[in-house]
Amino acid sequence: MNRSKTLVVGLGNPILGDDGVGWRVAEAVQTAVPHAKVEFLALGGLSLMERLIGYDRVIIIDSIQTQNGRVGDVTTFPLQALPDLSAGHTTAVHDTSIQIAIALGRKMRAQLPDDITIVGIEAARVYDFSDELTAEVAAAVPQAVTAVLELLQIAPEIRCLSTP
Repeated sequence: MNRSKTLVVGLGNPILGDDGVGWRVAEAVQTAVPHAKVEFLALGGLSLMERLIGYDRVIIIDSIQTQNGRVGDVTTFPLQALPDLSAGHTTAVHDTSIQIAIALGRKMRAQLPDDITIVGIEAARVYDFSDELTAEVAAAVPQAVTAVLELLQIAPEIRCLSTP
C-alpha cells in the first residue's frame, strides 16, 4: 500500500436506499484491508472537510446521479472534476459543497490533502427509506471495491469475493 497517510471515506446514508452504497463499499474495503483507515460518514460539506484534516490522500466513495450515467456505473475521478452544484446558489454553511468547504479549510490553514479521489457509483433511488440497494447498484459494489483497492495499490489477489 502507498505509504502516504490515506483515508477511505464511505459517504452516504445506509437507510436511504442506493445512498448507502458508499458505506457498503467502504465496509468491503475494510474487510479486505483491515489495516486501512476507513471512516463512515453521512454528511458532506464542513463535516467531511474536518475529517480530511491531516491526511495526504483521501478516497471518497459515494453514490452519484448524473445526466448520462447508467445505474450501476462506477466512475473514478479527482475531486476537481466534480461539479460544484452549489455554485451560483445560496446555501447555508451546514450544507455547503465539499469544494467550498475545502477552500474555506485551506483559507483557515487546515492541513488538507491535495489528492482527493471520488469513486462514484451511479444510483437510482437515494431518497427511499430502505437499507437495501437496487439490484444494479448492489451488483456494482465489487467493481467499486476493486477501484478503491487499485487506488490503494493493493495487490490484485486481494479482492472482495461477495457482495455485502
